[in-house]
Amino acid sequence: MSSDWSSFSYIVVNLARQIRPGEIAFSGVNSTLAMLACLLAKRAYDFHFTYLNVAGGVEPVPKTIPHSSSDPALVEGSPAIFANEDFYDLCARGALDLVFLGCAQVDGEGRTNVSVIGEWKNPKVRLPGGGGAAVMMPTAKRVVTWRTEHSVRTLVEKLDFVTAAGNLQAVVTPIAVFRKRDGRLALESRDPQVTLDEVIRRTGFKFDASSAKLTAPITVRERAALEGLDPRGEFASAVRA
Repeated sequence: MSSDWSSFSYIVVNLARQIRPGEIAFSGVNSTLAMLACLLAKRAYDFHFTYLNVAGGVEPVPKTIPHSSSDPALVEGSPAIFANEDFYDLCARGALDLVFLGCAQVDGEGRTNVSVIGEWKNPKVRLPGGGGAAVMMPTAKRVVTWRTEHSVRTLVEKLDFVTAAGNLQAVVTPIAVFRKRDGRLALESRDPQVTLDEVIRRTGFKFDASSAKLTAPITVRERAALEGLDPRGEFASAVRA
């Protein structure tokens, strides 16, 4: 990896870069990196967007950054508190512009698996299940997911189980950003110190790289915001390429 990007900073910053001015963005359960991305965007970018989270917070201003994306600290400073059914209703009515949803596997068509690894009747691993993914992925205007491991185990040609499908538009990993184009994920950008051949070798599905660029360097404001959110490197230590 380059001196400018760590696995942690690459994922969080490139998730934050998915947020657009004026949007309503939502981060779900078990989504600490997406939570950090939303908080980073609030600190590093000049445009306004509304941040909602699964803990019920609306535009939270937590005094300390929690390790869980469901921590009650994420309602601190909120002008209102939402229940889960409110988020689902809001999404079903088309009012959520961007939803960050995690996954265990993602395929080239942008479908995700958070149900089982292996055969359904006799799985190697039983995962937590879709939660709101099956509801929110088809109804949110845009969905973005991420993986902390970029490998053929996680970016697969065929999912072990299709938990959710719909409006997934981007995938961020420690080395690359993929974006949906013509019904499939295409390589949008990669870390400058990672070759295209390496991205291909570590990806289980075929993808178009004809328009891919090198990822723009982290900015001074993005770096400062990230350091403010993780001053002791606790979150960074949990992420490996």
